[in-house]
Amino acid sequence: MAVAARNVDQLDAVVVGSGPNGLAAAVTLARAGLSVRVLERNDTIGGGARTLELTLPGFRHDLCSAVHPLGLASGFFRAFGLHRRIRFEVPALSYGHPLDGGRAGLAWRDLDRTVDELGADGPAFRRLMEPLARRADQVARFTGTSLVGVPRHPITTLRFGLRALWQGGPAWNAGFAEDVAPAMLTGIAAHAILPLPSLGAAGGALALGAYAHDRGWPIPVGGSQAISDAMVDDLVAHGGEVVTGVDVRSLADLPTSRVVLLDVSARGLARIAGDRLPDRYVEALERVRIGNAVAKVDFALAEPVPWANPDLRRAGTLHLGGTRAEIAAAENAVARGHHPDAPYVLVSQPSVFDATRAPAGKQVLWTYTHVPRGSSVDRAEAVIAQVERFAPGFRDTILAVSSGTAVDTEAHDVNYVLGDIATGEPNLAQLVRRPVLSRDPWRTPARGVYLASAATAPGPGVHGLAGWYAARSALRHDFGITRMPRLAPEA
Repeated sequence: MAVAARNVDQLDAVVVGSGPNGLAAAVTLARAGLSVRVLERNDTIGGGARTLELTLPGFRHDLCSAVHPLGLASGFFRAFGLHRRIRFEVPALSYGHPLDGGRAGLAWRDLDRTVDELGADGPAFRRLMEPLARRADQVARFTGTSLVGVPRHPITTLRFGLRALWQGGPAWNAGFAEDVAPAMLTGIAAHAILPLPSLGAAGGALALGAYAHDRGWPIPVGGSQAISDAMVDDLVAHGGEVVTGVDVRSLADLPTSRVVLLDVSARGLARIAGDRLPDRYVEALERVRIGNAVAKVDFALAEPVPWANPDLRRAGTLHLGGTRAEIAAAENAVARGHHPDAPYVLVSQPSVFDATRAPAGKQVLWTYTHVPRGSSVDRAEAVIAQVERFAPGFRDTILAVSSGTAVDTEAHDVNYVLGDIATGEPNLAQLVRRPVLSRDPWRTPARGVYLASAATAPGPGVHGLAGWYAARSALRHDFGITRMPRLAPEA
């Protein structure tokens, strides 16, 4: 979607980038009554929340994110009323974890059912997850903002921290007697693309696990594009505009405005605004460690995946890689710069729940695997082999394949430097100092310039929070607006 630029002598705000954070910033500013223009480098809006035909006509694939736990848990999306604007399908089985021999770990939204099916390890799994799942909203608030400052829910924060120490250190197997529950936990920890075990990966696993047993892991009907389109619709309804095909290389490329909000990487901020920023701040931006990357493989299928365990056909998300030890070995190989023979593979099967995604009777399958940053290696065959391991006959269902390397990942979104979809490695140090240590990390030292991307707090994910916080900071500091605008859908 593109809206022609209006003739405006001076805009209140220019937003660079139409990813979820950029659009969240734009919506917030427009709702405050400001004139807002969004500039997008690509020809389509959405950044990490886009849906395109990548394989065959009629098969609609999500370009980056496919399943959205934060679509229902994010403070911004809850204020925006996203669940009232688009339709979500929320699988009863949040995620599945196949193991050899047809076994599988099944993370039902119903925590009691999950615990019952884990047998001897059920009580340990409950001790780990129940205190967080029962307070998932508090977990979302704690993990969904800057980690600098006094937490709003100190008891929940303490519980979270103690559990992160348990699952993020060498004693992560303490309390478990079997292999299914540890494998399930490692499957969600591996989302972080970090060495295992580690505190950053454990924190991600606990937050995602809490959402899995609370509101669930929802799939937007129509694909991730539906999320972006809903925000653009609201922006336009309140006088904002979006212009695509604009490559911003410096602040001099922008129309005159009172504030600029940049939904870009740390390196992008240094490149675009470096001449307006102090040298020490630019040096801090350039020190941000780029994380390891993803290679994405999408499939058009003639029929559903023939999982050896039939319950997995009901899962929106699956984590492939085998046992805890196997996944840790694969992820640690990536951290050392290698491409493991048996990689961890993240899988989503959205067309099982959303018939709009594929022609009748057919399916789309979304997958990615982790690779070293900057990799140009095609991982389609490794992914197919890993799916075939747990779904014999999978090869025979494939109609077409679209495979992209880490280099390709950066090509379709420049924020994903070297294929790093987290926009900066999400280790604990870089989650606290993102990109600098500050209670308002969205406000840069340059007057009227704000960072509104996953390169700042709270980090990666389709949640809109970084853009929302950046816009709120701009409203306070540059416009003197302290009463934040209401974002909910209007009657």
